Parts: sequence; C-alpha cells; structure tokens
Amino acid sequence: MKKSAESCCLPGKEVAECKVESIITVDERGQMVLPKDLREKAGIGPGDKLAVTTWEKNGEVCCITLMKVEGLVAMVKGRLGPILKEIL
Repeated sequence: MKKSAESCCLPGKEVAECKVESIITVDERGQMVLPKDLREKAGIGPGDKLAVTTWEKNGEVCCITLMKVEGLVAMVKGRLGPILKEIL
C-alpha cells in the first residue's frame, strides 16, 4: 500500500488536520511503540524511515513530530527545486 511521496506540508497546500491519535509510553530504555492501527493508517511498515522534527519555545522542546522521510524529501524538493532552477 505505497502512497505518493508527496508531503502534506508543501507550500500552497491546505493545512493538514492536527489531532491526537493515541497516547504512548516511553519505556526505561527510551523506546516507544506506535500502535498498529496508526502505523497502518499512516502506511508505515518495516524498514520505513521516519524523520524526527522538533520545535523549541524558550529554549525547551515543546513539540516533536514524526514524518516519513519520503515526505520530507518531497517537501525539501518542492521548496528548493524552484530556487535551484533559477540559480542553475
């Protein structure tokens, strides 16, 4: 069930809906598990790579997000592609 690598964060796109999908617990080794239904809904499977993004406020991390690397690559290409075309 591979979907397009297009990011939901591309410029000119409608802002994606933000909602709490689940509450997870970090174990003593710092590991956590994404629930199966969320992995299936997001199309995350074995071997997929996720980028961890953080936002800071007043020097403290206030938000942590996960994004499929393919989506991050699509977002970077979407933003930098036009600039690179102008330069080259």
